[in-house]
Amino acid sequence: MSEITERNIITLNSTQEKMIRSGWGAETVDNTTVEKITYLSDGLRVKGYIAYPKDYSKKYPCIIWCRGGIGNAGAIDSFTARGIFGQLAAWGYVVFSTQYRGNDGGEGNDEFGGSDINDVLNLVKLAKHIPQADEKIWGIEGWSRGGMMTYLTLTKSKLFKAAVVTGGIANLRCNSEESRFMRKLYELTMGKYGSDNFNHNCQSRSIINITEKLPGSTPLLIIHGSNDERVLPHDSLDLSYKLLANKIPFRLVILEGGDHFLKSHRSEVDIQRKQWFKKYLK
Repeated sequence: MSEITERNIITLNSTQEKMIRSGWGAETVDNTTVEKITYLSDGLRVKGYIAYPKDYSKKYPCIIWCRGGIGNAGAIDSFTARGIFGQLAAWGYVVFSTQYRGNDGGEGNDEFGGSDINDVLNLVKLAKHIPQADEKIWGIEGWSRGGMMTYLTLTKSKLFKAAVVTGGIANLRCNSEESRFMRKLYELTMGKYGSDNFNHNCQSRSIINITEKLPGSTPLLIIHGSNDERVLPHDSLDLSYKLLANKIPFRLVILEGGDHFLKSHRSEVDIQRKQWFKKYLK
């Protein structure tokens, strides 16, 4: 059986298309295709997306994009996928994204950094189904919880030539006392607060505790808003000390006044992301 079991091109109505053009640029609509897919991960049918340039005349580097949230809270709908992934494809990349197991009608259970890391890694196998995908050049990106998924994925693979993390979770334990948002996530995923299982999960899924497992061959761009009250900015600040100690190449950008979603800094964030991938994915 093929790793992709179902794929459907996303189509928008005229109002939605106008909104995409306004928010992400005309080239996002005109020059790319975005599909909703079902693919196999550890034998489970998992939902996700692929996006690619309409130009079939050459090969393009691949990027895995890791979503935030948990369960269906934070799941990417078709409209948002057309914008986010279409934009990356318009920049000249083939994009792969997962909703993680158990979400959006997929099989299994979202484990918030457990076996669902395989849902990220198994996206790599899908590249052979996209004719214009350059299977040798890979980047990875994650926002919020997706930042944690990105960090954990990097500890398991040296495939990626560049990574971008925005508002990423780096230290689960410290956030539990300081962010109501993170505490709520724990209650849903980590086990009873303070239990042995909870403590183990927090330790093993916090990249700040296992920074030495990150590959020195993957430069990291870390972006965080200084006013982020969901994933606190000191997650990225504290991680930077560990990255320095382990000689992991990185750039840290703290955006003054930025909240978790960085809406007022969107243009600046896009420039940073685009330049980072252009520099390393070649």
